[in-house]
Amino acid sequence: MRSEKAVSLPEGAPPIRTQPAECEKHGNFDQKVTVLLGRELKGGCPECLRVIADERAASAKANAAYELRLSLTRKLGDALIPKRFTTRTLDNYQTDHDEQRKALKFCRHYVATFDQIRDSGRCMVLIGKPGTGKTHLGVAMANELLHKTARTAVYRTVGAVLQAIKATFDRKSELSESDILASLINPDLLVLDEIGVSKEQPGDFELATLFAIINGRYEREAPTVIISNLQADELGRAMGDRCVDRLREGGLIVVPFEWESQRGKEGF
Repeated sequence: MRSEKAVSLPEGAPPIRTQPAECEKHGNFDQKVTVLLGRELKGGCPECLRVIADERAASAKANAAYELRLSLTRKLGDALIPKRFTTRTLDNYQTDHDEQRKALKFCRHYVATFDQIRDSGRCMVLIGKPGTGKTHLGVAMANELLHKTARTAVYRTVGAVLQAIKATFDRKSELSESDILASLINPDLLVLDEIGVSKEQPGDFELATLFAIINGRYEREAPTVIISNLQADELGRAMGDRCVDRLREGGLIVVPFEWESQRGKEGF
């Protein structure tokens, strides 16, 4: 049988003792009783208190993520996920052969293990022929995180990013370049599409912008999904070797799309 025990405290502190108590959910525990101004203040079950603290922490995290999503929406408007892509999911990606099924499996695993992916900042590249469903899968991963978790995700094309930043050069613009960059650096996942879409060598402005985004996310250990029609060895030319080096750190996942275009078919 358990008995009451006095707790040793600094001089002048209110006296505390422990006594046996029982919680309906977690069974027996040592209850702390503080005597203050002649009244006994009884402590609760430590396990119940831990559960409440965990729930409050999770709620605070979810609220913070929701506020960030609202902020991103205000800054990016409908481009957060373009209207055409709001219905793209992992479930409605059409697979007719093993290579497509393998690509889908990689993307499903990336989302399913995103907590670990986010902690390590591990990036992914969807690369290969146009019309093979790369954008579908990239947007689907973002949609999955946005709708089924408290995570934040943004899909953008390089062209849209450059256009948005150039628009801030107008003195009447309500946004600054740093606002645009922050909206791309801060989310848990960024899906950046159309890398190297132009056959021309990218200019200094494009390379500097891409580096600012990739390096900003690299410093935050935030994962990025890159989508490109180029070959893997051409990425350095399209976005700069420094960007590619940062993407590689932590173990870059490269998913090739080498089959013929499926554009126009259901699911693409």
